[in-house]
Amino acid sequence: MRITWIQPEDLLRHEFVQARDEGKDVTGVLGRWVAAGGDPNPPVGGASDPPASPDLAGLARDLLVEIDALPPARDDDEPSDLDAIRRLWQPSPRLPPVPSPAALRDRLHGAWLGRAVGCLLGKPVEKIPREGIREILESSGRWPLAAYFTAAGLPPDVAERWPWNRASRPTSLAEVIDGMPEDDDLNYTLLALSVLETHGIGFATDDVAQAWLRDLPTLRVFTAERAAYRNLLNGLQPPATATTANPYREWIGAQIRTDLYGWARPGDPHGAAELAWRDARLSHTRNGMYGAMFVAGMAAAALVASDTDVVLDAGLSVIPPRSGLAVEIQAARDLATSSPDFETALDRLYERHAGRHWVHSINNTALTALALSAGGGDFVQAICHVVSGGWDTDSNGATVGAVSGAMTGAARLPEAWVAPLKNRLATNIPGFDGVGFDELAARTAFVVSGAT
Repeated sequence: MRITWIQPEDLLRHEFVQARDEGKDVTGVLGRWVAAGGDPNPPVGGASDPPASPDLAGLARDLLVEIDALPPARDDDEPSDLDAIRRLWQPSPRLPPVPSPAALRDRLHGAWLGRAVGCLLGKPVEKIPREGIREILESSGRWPLAAYFTAAGLPPDVAERWPWNRASRPTSLAEVIDGMPEDDDLNYTLLALSVLETHGIGFATDDVAQAWLRDLPTLRVFTAERAAYRNLLNGLQPPATATTANPYREWIGAQIRTDLYGWARPGDPHGAAELAWRDARLSHTRNGMYGAMFVAGMAAAALVASDTDVVLDAGLSVIPPRSGLAVEIQAARDLATSSPDFETALDRLYERHAGRHWVHSINNTALTALALSAGGGDFVQAICHVVSGGWDTDSNGATVGAVSGAMTGAARLPEAWVAPLKNRLATNIPGFDGVGFDELAARTAFVVSGAT
């Protein structure tokens, strides 16, 4: 059986890109790989190509060890150490006080529902490029995106040209939605809730690692998480789990795991970011880590604020201001205000990120910031913007949905989007399958009460 995301030849090819981003000189290593017949380019499209020969795979393992040992260029603008990150933090924007318990629970409920709605909207077109999403919608008379995807009216030639995500189509098109189906973007949120319920606000990275090993099947984690999972089974400890044969360490994985830490610290972006850092360091470094902290900071602010710019400012306050992620988030916000319309802004965003992998943290976080800025606090507009924008559609939909849902509150979310969820979430996380979003909001509120 060939397990994707951890084959040495695939890891090495992605590592060439990541190592260059970190300022490592891999010229010699790359030359030896090419001379031996190895492909220098990362796999395109899927997670991996056909298996390499045993000799080439063995060489890839050796070269990965060699690259891991290379020192990165010194960069004080992008540290991974928490104390160094803290020294670069900016003051949080002035935030309103935490609302009454009832109002806070409504916002928490809205955050859970919004995360599910945005994720569900993006599931059918995960891995479909932006131009494919638009053609699917235009050919069936549904452009611009304004409702859950449907196969109704879709011409057969378009469906053949852009094959939808086979794993999610049976559960996430408008005509078949029956509750919220399982997805890793919700599984990690549940797992974070479980960690806080078990260990409290003082949990450690090791507690997250134990939760993964106990509750997450190996093949339900991907990219950096799969590499870190393998490293845990090999006996490595954080932060080595994030840095050993893990070229995905600045991809999107950590930032889909950390909304709950913001919800546990309403009105406290910096406190939320520290919790997110403890989780993210298991599998990520630098910008991959900052993505997690940015999302947690926004999540904390969205429970108390109603201004999208304030929420984005709160997220930016917890990450190094000269990091690649921070620069691109601000650039995306500028595009939202300087472009004549969202599609023009999106064109310009794609120009900035040409060549980045579709699940890298930087481009996806920039798209999230663009959609939130252009959405102007409108829940439906924000989630539809981000999903029609492509790249990691379900993860970005979940993040934007959670932020917008928290700002809106459950009571004001549109019934057409919420009703198909039927207050039911499917998951393989023990103790949560079939749980209601109202119960999740109540349990999260209890965590908040115990943390303050």
